[in-house]
Amino acid sequence: MEKGTGHARREPHLGSDLASELEAIAAQAGCELVHAEWKGGTLRVLIDRPEGVAHEDCERVSKQVSALLDVLDFGSVRYVLEVSSPGLDRQLYRPRDYERFVGRQVRVTYGTPEVRKRTVVARLEGFRPETAEVELVEDGTENRTTLRLEQIQTARLVIEL
Repeated sequence: MEKGTGHARREPHLGSDLASELEAIAAQAGCELVHAEWKGGTLRVLIDRPEGVAHEDCERVSKQVSALLDVLDFGSVRYVLEVSSPGLDRQLYRPRDYERFVGRQVRVTYGTPEVRKRTVVARLEGFRPETAEVELVEDGTENRTTLRLEQIQTARLVIEL
């Protein structure tokens, strides 16, 4: 309950309808919605485009998202809206991210019944969409690991110079 009002404070929610709207706004700006999340009073929207994200892209998407949130009466609490690119060390969220970055070096934290939690830096050797599995080859050791997407806690690209 919000202090002093006697009313429960309504927290914003990122449902599939809002996610679809955010995706449409990004597409209208010539971008792809990579990820959107509500966390700690901040709505974070990550966008990308093949030639890279410019400041103007973020500004355009931010204005449209802000207008949408005003129309939807997004929560009764104050929030911060952040629109940015996923960065060079971008996190991989969806199957198509894994498919897109086959051949790249990644830092993957995962857990399996045999291994509680492990982080490896490896080459993303392959992705099998039909089984939702990724194949990793650790640099230097050539150890191969096959993981199902649900075993992966986080995966990020490693910046290669």
